[in-house]
Amino acid sequence: MHCQTRLIVGIIVVLIFIVATYGVMHVTVSALPEPGPSETSIATKVKGWYISRAVRTSVPAAPQNSTSRVSAGETLFGMACATCHGQDGRTPAPIGQSMYPRVLDLGSPEVQGMSDRELFWIIKNGIRLSGMPGFAKIESDEQIWDLAYYVRSLGKQPKR
Repeated sequence: MHCQTRLIVGIIVVLIFIVATYGVMHVTVSALPEPGPSETSIATKVKGWYISRAVRTSVPAAPQNSTSRVSAGETLFGMACATCHGQDGRTPAPIGQSMYPRVLDLGSPEVQGMSDRELFWIIKNGIRLSGMPGFAKIESDEQIWDLAYYVRSLGKQPKR
């Protein structure tokens, strides 16, 4: 019985070594290739879970949405966000196309499916290891809400 346990442990150690060796030899940390479907799916689910948990406690009350807020958000967007997301927010600029993960089309169903509170949280806090900075230290909560309302408006506009 003791020999069988050692054999099983030995086989598991060898399998772990083979998988680790394969990973080191064939997996890259380069940001150039597109992420695979499994990586994208897992990362998206984890990110969504974390953000939905975070917005329950850390988002201030939203001011009333209005065309003036959307307009103010559009101005801020052009100064702070267009460098990566593109001037229209729908067609990522070259720097956004080269980021890993790639910058999202802000009018896409993935982004538009988020709540206003989730958009606010992402803009305010950013997403670590994604290139998305947090704007809490340079914009007021009111300005961040303006940006969130502008991003929401992009779902109603056709892609150029």
